[in-house]
Amino acid sequence: MKRIGLFFCLCCTVVAGRSQSDYPGGRMPADTPTLFAPGLVSTGLSTRDFAISPAGNEVFFTIQHPKFISSTIIRMVKVAGIWMKPEVASFSGVFRDLEPCYSWSGDTLYFSSDRPRAGVQVKRNFDLWLVVKKAGGGWGTPENLGDTVNSPQNEFYPSVAKNGNLYFTVEASYGKGSEDIVVCRRTAAGYEKPVSLPEQVNTKYDEFNAFIDPDERYILFGCQGRPDEQGGGDLYISHRDAAGTWTAARPLPVPINSKSLDYCPYVSRDGSILFFTSNRLRAAWYGEEPVTYHQLQQLLTEPGNGYDSIYWMKFDPRSY
Repeated sequence: MKRIGLFFCLCCTVVAGRSQSDYPGGRMPADTPTLFAPGLVSTGLSTRDFAISPAGNEVFFTIQHPKFISSTIIRMVKVAGIWMKPEVASFSGVFRDLEPCYSWSGDTLYFSSDRPRAGVQVKRNFDLWLVVKKAGGGWGTPENLGDTVNSPQNEFYPSVAKNGNLYFTVEASYGKGSEDIVVCRRTAAGYEKPVSLPEQVNTKYDEFNAFIDPDERYILFGCQGRPDEQGGGDLYISHRDAAGTWTAARPLPVPINSKSLDYCPYVSRDGSILFFTSNRLRAAWYGEEPVTYHQLQQLLTEPGNGYDSIYWMKFDPRSY
């Protein structure tokens, strides 16, 4: 498996006010989707979802077994301008954990996990949890978000607006499909009960894994089954109009969407970069010439092998 150097020159070029050292991998995104940090984050393992701290010095992502036997949150930190090697997050590595998401302030990380609650001996379904950053920079002990947010069904993919409103995926009996995107509004007293987003977003099909714009101006999410999708599941966007009403969701265009599963959207803090997960195959799989043993090894073990990888590109939500 090809590996890129872990440390790279700090004297990087600057593009649109951003330096290549802002993100692991020492590159900047293009106008169309490309692999994010190949050989470092996107390695050929099943790698999905992404979040970067407000300070830009810490990232989290998830590595899973392709059959979901395991799911582990990975952490990378930047020290003196250099990204350190990936490590298992201090609060992960035992249970199936995935889908980390920062609060706007960056002092809290939300994620989904099937770990048991305190005092419960048997693992439950997937709930939403949070972990708070310590004064010294590490992370504390995960806390379950409780029964107002969590339910006997699975909860996945938290995304938090500036005002604290919590959006996530739930297999809800009150939903419009088998999976819906819901919001728990944050008040001074805590979270209100989850409410399924309207028909402009949720349908009889499966809607899941939503990224909410920090100001709640738009929402990006995945869906499987809609008649206008490209194939295995696509990314959609819905904007909020001046009256606060969600517009009818539209699919993002090709080549963002593909005939494979495209999901787990995340947008950089300044709104200019889209990250997402896809299990699309690289072009070399579609060649008509016989492959050598070495070429076959590369096809099977490097990104683009049909397992999940993280992609990124320049992004302007007003264009969609």
